[in-house]
Parts: sequence; structure tokens; C-alpha cells
Amino acid sequence: MKLSWRVILLWTLPALVIGFFVWQGAFAGAGDAGGTNTASTRMTYGRFLEYLDANRVTKVDLYDGGRTAIVQATDPELDDRMQRLRVDLPINSPELIAKIRDSGISLDSHPVRNDGAIWGILGNLVFPVLLLGGLFFLFRRSGNAPGGPGQAMNFGKSKARFAMEAKTGVMFDDVAGIEEAKEELQEVVTFLKQPEKFTAVGARIPKGVLLIGPPGTGKTMLAKAIAGEAGVPFFSISGSEFVEMFVGVGASRVRDLFKKAKENAPCLIFIDEIDAVGRQRGAGIGGGNDEREQTLNQLLTEMDGFEGNTGIIIIAATNRPDVLDSALLRPGRFDRQVTVDAPDLKGRISILDVHARNKKLATEISLESIARRTPGFTGADLANLLNEAAILTARRRKEAITMLEINDAVDRVVAGMEGTPLVDSKSKRLIAYHEVGHAMVGTLLKDHDPVQKVTLIPRGQAQGLTWFTPDEEQGLVTKSALKARITAALGGRAAEEVVFGDSEVTTGAGGDLQQVAGMARQMVTRFGMSSLGLLSLESQGGEVFLGGGFTSRSEYSEVVAAKIDEQVRQIAEQCHQDAIAILKQNREVVDRLVDLLIEKETIDGEEFRQIVAEYTVVPEKEQFIPQL
Repeated sequence: MKLSWRVILLWTLPALVIGFFVWQGAFAGAGDAGGTNTASTRMTYGRFLEYLDANRVTKVDLYDGGRTAIVQATDPELDDRMQRLRVDLPINSPELIAKIRDSGISLDSHPVRNDGAIWGILGNLVFPVLLLGGLFFLFRRSGNAPGGPGQAMNFGKSKARFAMEAKTGVMFDDVAGIEEAKEELQEVVTFLKQPEKFTAVGARIPKGVLLIGPPGTGKTMLAKAIAGEAGVPFFSISGSEFVEMFVGVGASRVRDLFKKAKENAPCLIFIDEIDAVGRQRGAGIGGGNDEREQTLNQLLTEMDGFEGNTGIIIIAATNRPDVLDSALLRPGRFDRQVTVDAPDLKGRISILDVHARNKKLATEISLESIARRTPGFTGADLANLLNEAAILTARRRKEAITMLEINDAVDRVVAGMEGTPLVDSKSKRLIAYHEVGHAMVGTLLKDHDPVQKVTLIPRGQAQGLTWFTPDEEQGLVTKSALKARITAALGGRAAEEVVFGDSEVTTGAGGDLQQVAGMARQMVTRFGMSSLGLLSLESQGGEVFLGGGFTSRSEYSEVVAAKIDEQVRQIAEQCHQDAIAILKQNREVVDRLVDLLIEKETIDGEEFRQIVAEYTVVPEKEQFIPQL
């Protein structure tokens, strides 16, 4: 760990000062004579008395309360030269003092100095003082950083970012693909700018708007657009910033946030990821989270409590509305719930148009064709798609983005990075038959989506890929379409069996079989598309607080469960036999397509369909769709 010079100085300075004071206290007695007690030669008490009797002593200075004497005397052994000698005197010797005075010798007594005690007291006090000063310095310094430990006294203060006029750089014109949500929120902005238009007819300002939708659909972008359009004070905070490890801190932050908001009303409060604090109370194993529940209680009170919050509009965003507390969702708190869903074809075109403004696109690029190839993409996905295409363009040193970069970016976003091409081998041919099997069955079934591309280029965990692109948005899926999807998903495994035999089938169909099992079980248990009748036997989701299906129980008996398994097996087996029949009847075109795929490694959908049309006639739908 790298230490700054301030920290090193902070911890070494007290040690140096304490060492200095200890040294001073230890040697204070040595210098207590003020520079006069400098005698280093000692004399015994008996010799001192002899010198005194012989009149050789001329001066005596007493120290330490009469226990030590500095004697000035002449020494006959040194030719009567004057010397300063130190003598330790008895504790009680009043007769000695009288004898010295009677002899006419100069006598002086020096009082005891208490410098050692003073230095000892100072030495004991200086370390605590320096330690407290150092801690104060550290806390003050760390308190300048947001969220530092120096802000311990500010735990209860709101961490919301505040702006009198939020300059987010995002307006409603920059938000595309969610026109219904924009219309709802534009009314909120109008409420804030021109409230008299609504109050004149008795309308009141909505207290809260809850944005609900999957991740990446533009909920936070909408909030930024509202802040940019409204021109009123704007508070923004995440739901997780309310919750701390200490009970009561979150509730205090909620109170502080609404106190500031009331002082700046009318204003907007945006709470992102409100499910972090608004989850159902008392849910989960062992009860709920006390701190989070107290925070939620305070939020409920502030939004629609006894005092109310006139002039404050709360906008919250979440992708988990199913976990929110029912008291939070009722009118009076969140009067409006705006669904921000994945965009349709028209919405994707609008979103691509917004994100393509600062991109250099080649003239042949059609945003509509990109939108048709990206069903289910959210706004964040489309923005990432164009950014990946721009990165590929720069890497390839091109001046503008072409459809090649767009297609590669789509593949990379959906399936992962491109891997090392396969070498010519039995494995490559087997994979080619597997992918052609998917594409062939999907092409010959009327209710299946058309093939967009078949490739042997590995991406992610897949050694080969077959892409299907729907012609139109499919909000509702028919029974025949589901069966067609199951049949096409089994086309790869069927091709392995037809060409190589049962003993040579591989593990490549593992993901396909999981997909088949899921679709077939939903047909039986949720959609009523089996002989069991119009029954919904399974719910769409599990208990979110207990780990999904961890504690889920079956809503049917074991007898019905056995019937469900049998129905699922029948659907999968019938579709499997239909896929085998299609491939056996069109074995010639399958071999032709495999040879072409091994040679080119990628066949686009139009070329694939042209080759199929040359060799075979598309069968009627009823011929290959199983009837239960």
C-alpha cells in the first residue's frame, strides 16, 4: 500500500516528540544546576573532612537538598592547584554545616528544581494531543471525499444529486421508439410548466409516475428527457442509496430528500431502481429486512401521508414490478404506471435513426433492414449494435460503416465473438449437416420464420449457427407456429440420424433439446394446446424471494404430471419424425447445400431459398405439422 508523506509524518512526528521529552525528563537532574554542576571528579566524604580540617576548602555549593556538594579546594598533590570536586553528603549533618560556617568557608545552597516532573507531565500529555489532532486531520481530509468515513455525522443526509435546471443534454426528440410513454410523460412536463390548463377543469397534478419495463428500454433516458424539458428543480437518486447498514439511516435520508424537495417545489424527484427499497414487506425466509422496510414506510408516508407533498412529482423506474409492495403502487402514490416495452419495427427504425446521427453510414445501408433483423432488441441493444459496427469499421480502416460491419456486429452481439474457422474434417461436415438440417426444415415449413443465414463460423460456444428472421412482429404465436419451431429445432439432430445413423449422433443437439422441451411443456401446461384440455397447470414465475422454483409446489397431482410428461414426449417425437421425413425426401438438396456450405462457410437466406426451390417443391403445411 502506498503511503503519502502526510500519513508518514503524522505517525512519525509523535514518536519523535515523545522520545525527545523522555530524554529531557531522564537527564533533567544532570543539568538542574543551571550550568554550575559540572564537576566530574568525585571525592569521598572522609577525604572531604580531611580537606576541611586542613583548611584546603575555599567554597562549598549544596545541591539536591544538601545531599550533594560541589567543593572547591586545593590539592597538595597537584601543586596546590584549585579543583572542583563532587561529594555525596550524609542526609542529616547539621554539625557539618556549622563547622563549614565556623571555618569561614563560602557556603551556598541551591534549591531543588522540579524540571523532571514538568517534562514527565508534558511527555504524558503530548501523545494523546497529537493522536487526537491526527485523527481530526484524517477525518477532515476524508470527509471532503463523497461517501468518505468523515461523513459519519452526515449518514442521515440525502445523497440525491440536485440541479435547479437539469442540463442533461437529452430532450424528448432524442428519445424514440416509445411514443406512448413519451406522450404520458409530456403531460407531466406540461403540468409543471402550465398547471393552470389542468387545474381550470379540476384536474390535479399526478403525484407519481412509475416506469416499468425490461432493462435497456429507455426508462432512465426518459427521466433525463423529462428533466431537460421541464426546466424545474430536479433531484435524482438510486434506490440503493437509501439503504445503509444502520437501521433508521434510510428513513432519515428519505425525510431529508423530501424536505429539500418541498423547499424547491414545484420539482421532480427521480428514483432509479426503486425495487431496491420498495420490495414487499415481511417477505422472505426469516422475515424482511428491517432497515429497508423502515425506509419504505417513510417513503410511503412522505408520498401520501398526513401532510402530503404538494408540487412534488416522483418518477421511479424498475424492471421488477412484481416484487414491489402493493401500498407503493396504489393511486395517490404512483398514480400512473407507464410500461416502457421493447420497441416494435417502427420503433427500432426510429431508435436507429437517433443513434445513427453521429455515425458515418454508407449510402447502401438501410435502417429498415437492420431493424427487421433485430427483433426483440431494446434501445440499449441497438445503440450497442451501431457502436460495435463503428468499432469494426475503424479496425478495418474504412471510412464509413457498411452492411458487412452491421451484419458482423449483429452476430457478435447475439452470439459472441467470432472464433477460429473449422478445418476440413469429418467434424466440420457433421456440423454442416446439422446446421443445414435446421435451415432445411425451417424453410420447408410454411409457419416457420424464414432463414436469414447459415454459417460454419464458430461464435461463442456454438460451432455453427442458423439464423431465422421473422417477417413481422409476433406478439401472439399460433399452435402451428410453435410446432414448426419445435420441428426446425429438431432438424439438426434429425439430419445427423438420416446421414450418419443413430450411432453417430453427437452432443451438438443438447441446447436444441432443452429448447424443444421448454416449448412443448409450455404448450401443454400454459397454453392448453394438448389433449389435456384448456388448463393452465403452471404459473409463469416462481416466488422471487425464495430463489425461483426453490419452494414452488406442483399445482396438479402426480397422475396429471405423468400425463403432462407423456404429452410433451408425444409432441417432441411427432415433430422429430416429421423432421426426419422432410430431410429424407430432400436428401439430394441437403447434400448439395452441405457441399456449398463447406466451400463458402456462409450461405445467406436468399441464396439458400433459391437452391431449395431448384431441387424441391415446398410441401403443404398440413403434411408436416403433427396433429395431436
